[in-house]
Amino acid sequence: MEKKVKLTLNNISKRYVVGNNVFPAVDNINIDVYDNEFLVLLGPGRCGKTVLLNMIAGLEEPLFGDILLEGDRINGKCDPRVSMVFQELALMPWKTVMQNVELGLKIRGVAKTERREIAQKYIDLVGLNGFEKSYPAQLSGGMKQRVGIARAYANNPQILLMDEPFGQLDAQTRYAMQEEIQRIWQTEKRTVIFVTNNIEEAIYLGDRIVLFSSCPAHVKAEYSINLLRPRDTVDPEFLRLRREISDNTDLAL
Repeated sequence: MEKKVKLTLNNISKRYVVGNNVFPAVDNINIDVYDNEFLVLLGPGRCGKTVLLNMIAGLEEPLFGDILLEGDRINGKCDPRVSMVFQELALMPWKTVMQNVELGLKIRGVAKTERREIAQKYIDLVGLNGFEKSYPAQLSGGMKQRVGIARAYANNPQILLMDEPFGQLDAQTRYAMQEEIQRIWQTEKRTVIFVTNNIEEAIYLGDRIVLFSSCPAHVKAEYSINLLRPRDTVDPEFLRLRREISDNTDLAL
């Protein structure tokens, strides 16, 4: 069956001007993202991955090129079909888990009864049933990330962007969250674009990995990951892929 293209990045470039200097961040990126795909954008730290994700989210605008969502040009637009989970979660500390998850629905004017039902569905999905009345300060790092994921899904996005969401978690919690996000994705089957600089995480989660160069980011290689889920990190093919990608990865600048 032919894959359906959900999102197209066509010749995307971005530069910043600081004083008299021009700093290129992203250079001529061309990527097709497919419907229901778990795509991982992998590259060294500060290479431009987050800049690219911010452009897809509409938080920044490309200098050159077009971003097309189902054929619609969305350059510089915060399209409601796209939701983002940030590394630094913007949870409202004075709001409960339920209130944080339903926030986007409330802003959109969804009636209270309906938005509570939707929020509860995703609170249950991420395993936070019983914590609806808890505040962020009462939650662990992994639980806060679950709130952020539930909030993003509650907005019913067609594309979910995740910017190194587990980067600040301890190793044990990070592994647990990798399993959780995989379970949620398999349940919901939406398009996910996941940014990381962790090669093992990329192979564990991704249907496909796009490897970026050091800054300015351009596509160095693509890898289709055909390993069965859940994946075994000591499987010979997993280890072979890790070595191959590692050998092809630029050092962080």
